[in-house]
Amino acid sequence: MIDAHIHLEQYESEAVEQMVSMLPSIGIEALIAVSMNLDSCVRTQKLAATYPEMVRPAYGFHPEQPLPQEAELSTLLEWIEGQAQEDFIAVGEIGLPYYSRAEALERGEAFDMEPYIQLLDQLLELAARLDKPVVLHAVYEDALIACDLLEKHNIQRAHFHWFKGPEEAIARMINNGYYISFTPDILYEPEIQELARRYPPELVMAETDGPWPFEGPFADKVTHPSMIREVAAAWGAIHGCTSSQAEEILTANTKRFYSL
Repeated sequence: MIDAHIHLEQYESEAVEQMVSMLPSIGIEALIAVSMNLDSCVRTQKLAATYPEMVRPAYGFHPEQPLPQEAELSTLLEWIEGQAQEDFIAVGEIGLPYYSRAEALERGEAFDMEPYIQLLDQLLELAARLDKPVVLHAVYEDALIACDLLEKHNIQRAHFHWFKGPEEAIARMINNGYYISFTPDILYEPEIQELARRYPPELVMAETDGPWPFEGPFADKVTHPSMIREVAAAWGAIHGCTSSQAEEILTANTKRFYSL
């Protein structure tokens, strides 16, 4: 299988070494390693060089953090554009700051979305120019804004990771052929289980979003790529598939989306 979304560079070096070394023995053939900002991109790049074929890097700017200064953004965009096409797999993680905005509004603070929308617009323009897939953090009503921008740049290869959203967004994403991925919370979150029933099986992948921690049967456990097998089993049960059938479907989808 392939973990379709993990922040590998956020694990300690020793943990990464132990994790990656054991993956072939448990049937995990690759990790899609996303990035947060320029420093994160550089760390992810080094991991991909250390573990070629196993670590497939994506470079971007995660929206749930303060906006980059203009010079910082220019440097990041130039750095991504300067990478050899074959050396990275996607532009990501990019998107819109749903959770940061919600927290700010809960504190009674103003939150200006427009600069984040402009940032996403620039990153999508870059992805379109480079003909790369995009890995999106865009949930709930933010997904509709993301869809507007994807359509503006005529980007078909969009992966909304750990997605949750309204019916309007779900229908539009399905119509456009955008992919989503499920995390270990598919085992215990009814909202996610319902989305799994609704979304076309050919547009679905499995991810961990590690090292983000999970609850339910994963409480107090370090998030590990091996958990995608349990994601596959839970997704398969929803669709009447065996675990092995589910793994085969989700892996084929991931390889197709990322041209692996």
